[in-house]
Amino acid sequence: MSPVHAVHDPAPGAADPAPETALVDALTGLHLQGAFFLQGQYTEGWAYRSVPSADAVAILSPGSPRVILFHVIAAGRCWIEVDGDAERRWAEAGDVVVLPYGDGHRMGGTADAELVEIAALMPPPPWDEMPVIVHGSGGDVTRILCGYLTSRDLLFDPAVRALPPLFVSRPTGAAAAWVRASIDFVLGQSTKADGIHYTAPTPIIELVLIEVLKLHLASAPTDAVGLVRALRDPVVGPAMALIHADPARKWSVAALAAELHVSVSLLDERFRHGLGMPPIRYLTGWRMHVAQDLLAGTALGVAAIARRTGYESEEAFSRAFKRKCGVAPSVWRRSPG
Repeated sequence: MSPVHAVHDPAPGAADPAPETALVDALTGLHLQGAFFLQGQYTEGWAYRSVPSADAVAILSPGSPRVILFHVIAAGRCWIEVDGDAERRWAEAGDVVVLPYGDGHRMGGTADAELVEIAALMPPPPWDEMPVIVHGSGGDVTRILCGYLTSRDLLFDPAVRALPPLFVSRPTGAAAAWVRASIDFVLGQSTKADGIHYTAPTPIIELVLIEVLKLHLASAPTDAVGLVRALRDPVVGPAMALIHADPARKWSVAALAAELHVSVSLLDERFRHGLGMPPIRYLTGWRMHVAQDLLAGTALGVAAIARRTGYESEEAFSRAFKRKCGVAPSVWRRSPG
């Protein structure tokens, strides 16, 4: 994400940063890469189990830490549930199903059917054209277009779990028409990249996912956990906006609390309740996210990035970065994806 490098404190008496500011920061400038990789034509009754998450990464984007999976429902109706959670979500034509952390999952139609492993339904690569799975008992048809994206963004970090493991977005009106037209355009522009992957205009896929995320966050219940709750919390949302606006500032919990005119204990409690972590841990995570963005998208040196993310020395920044990301900043910058 592209941080706002403001260094001025809010003027006395100025309104607190709105929670929506954090949402804008969280969705603007996402660095995503991906493609559509599979079409499915399923007839009632049908049901399948996906490959495990690690296998999906190995197949779709070897070397990436994770993949974001999404399914566009082109026709019909189906259910989906993630591994370890028996609660089913239902989706119908025009909906977009998103699995932000690429979790293993199961999908099926309206009629009861035995689960089959999707790996057994897919032709072995290499593929001369995008695979089309045809499966089911011959009843009503459900058509699904499957895609994936990769991102190192904090929003998709499974350790933070800022989003639910599964959600269904249901665009309506102009948004629905725009998403449908965008998907049609992407399909028309898709070309074969190698024996497994089909490339498509990534900016269009990225915009579609961002639009779907906006719709999800805007319509989620107020008691939703994770990022949704945090963004709508009258204490945590403005605190996140302050951190996002000036990650270089020498923030402390006391300084944040003073800016928001709340007690330190209340700020700490609200962060732990809304995000499952104390404020300083979130601050560190955001700084590392900003650092990754600058490493990937600019030619700034490590020392300059250290200053922009609140570290007094390159050495201190490098130690913090390595603790968080496992490698030194210079190594991370040279790594793929």
